[in-house]
Amino acid sequence: MTLARPDTGLELRSLVTPEATLELSIVQVPVPPPNPNEVLIRVEAAPINPSDLGLLLAGIDVSTATVAGTSDNPVVTADLSAAAMRALAARVGVSMPVGNEGAGSVIDAGSSPAAQALVGKTVALAGGGMYAQYRAVDASACVELPDGTPASAGASSFVNPLTALGMVETMRREGHSALVHTAAASNLGQMLNKLCIEENVGLVNIVRKPEQEGILRAIGAAHVCNSTSPTFMDDLIEALRATSATLAFDAIGGGPLASQILTGMEVASTAVEGGYSRYGSTTHKQVYIYGGLDRGPTVLNRSFGMAWGIGGWLLTPFLQSIGQEKFQALRQRVAAELSTTFASTYTKEVSLAEALQPEAFDVYARASTGEKYLIAPHK
Repeated sequence: MTLARPDTGLELRSLVTPEATLELSIVQVPVPPPNPNEVLIRVEAAPINPSDLGLLLAGIDVSTATVAGTSDNPVVTADLSAAAMRALAARVGVSMPVGNEGAGSVIDAGSSPAAQALVGKTVALAGGGMYAQYRAVDASACVELPDGTPASAGASSFVNPLTALGMVETMRREGHSALVHTAAASNLGQMLNKLCIEENVGLVNIVRKPEQEGILRAIGAAHVCNSTSPTFMDDLIEALRATSATLAFDAIGGGPLASQILTGMEVASTAVEGGYSRYGSTTHKQVYIYGGLDRGPTVLNRSFGMAWGIGGWLLTPFLQSIGQEKFQALRQRVAAELSTTFASTYTKEVSLAEALQPEAFDVYARASTGEKYLIAPHK
């Protein structure tokens, strides 16, 4: 049964202006009828992930952000540096919808059987532009959630779960046997721990606070290292020896952490290989940077031999590399384990307008571990 389709809906937009400012606002947009193979989703939940912040905030100086307008229609403005403006030249003057993923109810559909089959269902998707009340997408982009699953439970069913699965799959494809993960107490980090425990994969977790250590140990993490501890390098080397991890996924990006991980891997590998070589161990050590919690330079202190690599890792290119059949199998696994391995927790649920108020904006803009917000566009 097709439900009433509204003429318009609200949508959060991010705009880079020629005056070197970012403007975040809520705009009224038309809601057109879906095309033959499209479904129209009433978006009920959409998470604010670290991966959303690049488009949403565009590298602003958060300390310059101000909020104007009304409580129902706030407008956030903030300054952009000259370097940021050079990188964002193609965005200037283009109002962009935001939000990688979310979930909601299908209220209308095009004429194709695939689209019609989803009417009345609760679905999850990564369609972009999800910080909106309504979103029309191709039916093939949707994953039907199990009966009785609320949209809030399925809202984070794409980015974090598939990233966790992608990290383990990358490990296997590249011939490694264990992993290192930084900012490891995040929602993603907790999923990765559950997945590695389930699949008997060694995992070394790196966090920054004692309470984050506690979060991970409570779910069964065997190796947790605090990067602020005076014994961090000793603890890291011990964990790397225990797991033989030679692949790391780094959410921090800036600073010396990637270098410290490579150094620890080198020490652990040298202990296994024995002897001395001026070129270091022959074991290849790899760090992939997949986040930017620290926007400063990545500092490498070359104390880890010559058999190493550092590069970037993104979910979308990984998914494109594995083929449609494998991708669909991973999506179905996530849907089946939404309440267990891939369950998400949220600090707070906010409306579109509340997401632009200082009390929320100032928190999620810092991308702090354990501070995950959920937007409920119809709240």
